[in-house]
Amino acid sequence: MKKILLIVLGVLVAVGLVITMVVRQQSGYTKVLTASVVREDLTTLVSGTGQIRPKIYMNVGATSFGRITHFYVKEGDHVKAGEVVATIENVQQQANVDGQKAAIAAAKTDILSDVAAEKTAQAGVEEAQADLEQKKLDWQRAQALYHDGIMAKQDYDAKKALYDTDVASLDHAIATLNQSKANTESARGHLQTQIASLQYNQDLLNKTIATAPFDGVVTNMPMREGETVVTGIQGTEGATLMTLADMSIITAEVKVDETDIPAVQLGQAADVTVDALPGKVFKGTVTLVGDQALLRSSGQATSTSTTGTEEAKDFKVVVTLTGKAQDLTELRPGLSCTAKITTAHKAGVTSLPIQALTMYDPTQDTKKSSGTVQAASAAPAPVAKPNLIQGVFIVDKDAHGKLRAKFVPVTTGITGATDIEVLTGPPPGAEIVTGPYKTLRILKNGALLKRDTVKPVALSTSSSSS
Repeated sequence: MKKILLIVLGVLVAVGLVITMVVRQQSGYTKVLTASVVREDLTTLVSGTGQIRPKIYMNVGATSFGRITHFYVKEGDHVKAGEVVATIENVQQQANVDGQKAAIAAAKTDILSDVAAEKTAQAGVEEAQADLEQKKLDWQRAQALYHDGIMAKQDYDAKKALYDTDVASLDHAIATLNQSKANTESARGHLQTQIASLQYNQDLLNKTIATAPFDGVVTNMPMREGETVVTGIQGTEGATLMTLADMSIITAEVKVDETDIPAVQLGQAADVTVDALPGKVFKGTVTLVGDQALLRSSGQATSTSTTGTEEAKDFKVVVTLTGKAQDLTELRPGLSCTAKITTAHKAGVTSLPIQALTMYDPTQDTKKSSGTVQAASAAPAPVAKPNLIQGVFIVDKDAHGKLRAKFVPVTTGITGATDIEVLTGPPPGAEIVTGPYKTLRILKNGALLKRDTVKPVALSTSSSSS
């Protein structure tokens, strides 16, 4: 029994000595995660979420008050421009049109009668003119005979009276003709009034017949046959018969954060994914970039907002899908989608992980090395503002072969999903410190390093909640 206890005690002492030696050996070292600077293709993406929308869609609103008598289509049907899609009760409108047509027919009959009377009056004028010519010749002969003393004064006066009578008869016939012409013009005017009234009533009748304004698909029908529709503002209850969408051109209308919108331009390529169709990617191009900021909480334009509170804003971006029509048949208006817009792309650039970047003040190295000691009685020196420079810590070996951190300033270019372009800084193949984040924040230039080969273990949901 004593031998066993001695053996166990010896093992424990040996383990303790090993641990002590390891701790002493690693004292003063900082464990870090490292990665290499590489050459690769970088792509900058800007994401936005929204929904699928047809480029052209319209709410077919009610243009007449009344009860819906019949729907000729249902949701999902394809319709052609001008096709009748619904009718509203139109008994009164139809009666007005029929009555107006009858009035026009009567007006045309009146015009024919007036034209006939005009022709009769014209014939009367011509007859009166011929009779007047005859009476004029008789009177002229009577004047000659009377001056020669051959005709009696009584006969001369009779010829004169007959001539004067025919002059008056001609004037009367002309007046009658003018009156007939005036009646004809008045009848034609009444006919035009009746035609205008028919057009008005026909328009009221046509408004009870809803037709498709363009070729498209019926995407929504909020009303049912027998319900009453009213004319009013689009979107109000009872004012919309159905929604038509032209699915020949489909777009993804998304909202992009205000910080990303400067990089988005027309013509940029985009990949669109739809939540309802996992695994499928639809290609597209940016065709519209909104100029008006939208409040994220309400979607209201900032120019129309009356609130004075500051909040995050988005901009509307429209991506037009460029795939073949048969590849887009599964898409439906309103499906939630995400668009990833390629705003920049470079091939074969030097890059490093984004998390390796840090802000460091190199002046603190010179302060530390100067070794200046301030007297206790002296007034405290003013604290200078830190001169922070963007850069990375590379893993460098000193003269004794030990790994040390060396800060190298870095200027960057485009940003990818996890990496960033290096314009000036460490060359490809250089080993750099990437973490942990807390260690990288406090890491100093020249610090001793030790590579941490153990990957951090992700906490499970159960362990993290406990």
